[in-house]
Amino acid sequence: MTPDNHIGQTQRAAFAGLLVLMLPIFCPNLFIPLGRASPSLFSEWNAPKSQHPHLLLDALQRQTADRQQSNLWSPLAYQGWKPCIETSNSLLPKKSQGYIQVFLDGGLNQQRMGICDAVAVAKILNATLVIPHFEVNPVWQDSSTFEDIFDVDHFINVLKDEVSIVKEAPRKYSWSTREYYATGIRATRIKTAPLHASAGWYLENVLPVLQSFGIVAIAPFSHRLAFDNLPKEIQHLRCKVNFQALVFVSHIRLLGDALINRLQNPNKSRVGSGNYLEKKSDFTNEQGSGKFVVLHLRFDKDMAAHSACEFGGGKAEKLALAKYRRVIWQGRVLNAQFTDEELRYQGRCPLTPEEIGLLLAALGFGNSTSLYLASHKVYGGEARISTLRKLFPLMEDKKSLTTTEERSKVEGRASLLAAVDYYVSMQSDIFISASPGNMHNAMLGCRAYKNLKTIRPNMSLLGKLFLNKSLEWPDFQRLVQDGHKNRQGQIRLRKEKQSIYTYPAPDCMCQA
Repeated sequence: MTPDNHIGQTQRAAFAGLLVLMLPIFCPNLFIPLGRASPSLFSEWNAPKSQHPHLLLDALQRQTADRQQSNLWSPLAYQGWKPCIETSNSLLPKKSQGYIQVFLDGGLNQQRMGICDAVAVAKILNATLVIPHFEVNPVWQDSSTFEDIFDVDHFINVLKDEVSIVKEAPRKYSWSTREYYATGIRATRIKTAPLHASAGWYLENVLPVLQSFGIVAIAPFSHRLAFDNLPKEIQHLRCKVNFQALVFVSHIRLLGDALINRLQNPNKSRVGSGNYLEKKSDFTNEQGSGKFVVLHLRFDKDMAAHSACEFGGGKAEKLALAKYRRVIWQGRVLNAQFTDEELRYQGRCPLTPEEIGLLLAALGFGNSTSLYLASHKVYGGEARISTLRKLFPLMEDKKSLTTTEERSKVEGRASLLAAVDYYVSMQSDIFISASPGNMHNAMLGCRAYKNLKTIRPNMSLLGKLFLNKSLEWPDFQRLVQDGHKNRQGQIRLRKEKQSIYTYPAPDCMCQA
């Protein structure tokens, strides 16, 4: 090949490469379908610069006093409340009014609340509940069923004296399927149930349909039962479903137990993990044997975009999140009317991995803390959580603690992965969530029910502290600790309109 030919080919290759790189600029619509699933062709997944470098430098060099460690890891003192769920004294009627089907959307924790409400509605109507149908999650594309996640036989057995439950409707109602209701207006479908409907609404609007046709399907159903003005036995039934009837299938519990064991015994090796012992051997577990904290890091692209906040990724991140908002919500996001500074001052921005790391460090968690990361997908991937990992080198997750074979039954299924995280979170010594959401609310309720320490980030305080770029580490640490003294699992009584699943007292608990 002559030099001229070689130069010509090189120039053509360079031109072709440049053309590929310029396509997203001149033809942005060509790449919109990829925007929901793929990283930007620019740098939105590159590691952003630290947003709080002065705090981070001191946090990396922090020393934690033994007394502070002791206070931080000590269990919650008894607060005078205990689980208190009374079984209904009324006998299950011999004849049911008919069959109720519900179609539940959302993620695992939203579906969990829907199951509890479905049992309660069946009780109100004296109906037989068909095991709820889970819709395919549009974000995670997960088609997991009730039976894939929960122990159906246990669920039916625990509630057998309260409500009649069947795995599927009788053959004569085999036509009553999700597909049937998706293809037209059907007399047996209730699609007008208002949010937080009263028991009276169901008796007036659903019972007549049930009596006429023998079966009724309610969709949508999420958040379709009120939290107030319901009989005490209905509230107790919801608590019984949430805290006693809903148990994960055995393989989820077994995987969860394996994770818990490895978190509690970080210096022991395990099968299929050649570098596990080596990785741990340079550290001593300062908080004592067997203790670990779970961090639920809810920082996916969906949440980041919906918040309308900025997260240090520069112009590439702004363009990527703006495009995501345009594709998913046609640009209609309520927070978009405020500036990033205004949103942060109001405490309406989710904490970044760096910020949740600084919060944990300020609260007194040392760099030898055994930390389990409960999350599905973190926006920005490993690059985004690199700072958090520097602060907590012993941070683990499902992949780092288990083999591919061990995860085979749950891999790629968001609801099953969330169930594993839920199970591990309930066994942790301390739980903290980076921002409010269904998982955060579910853990607040279930851990309050068992009197377990759960830290609630003071979002309003933290937003203001992180905006103050002149704040030094000692002052930041003092203000963080003062602002979280009463946010570590103290019982809070449910107020009107608040969720029974987030605040179980006094409906599910009583004073000893």
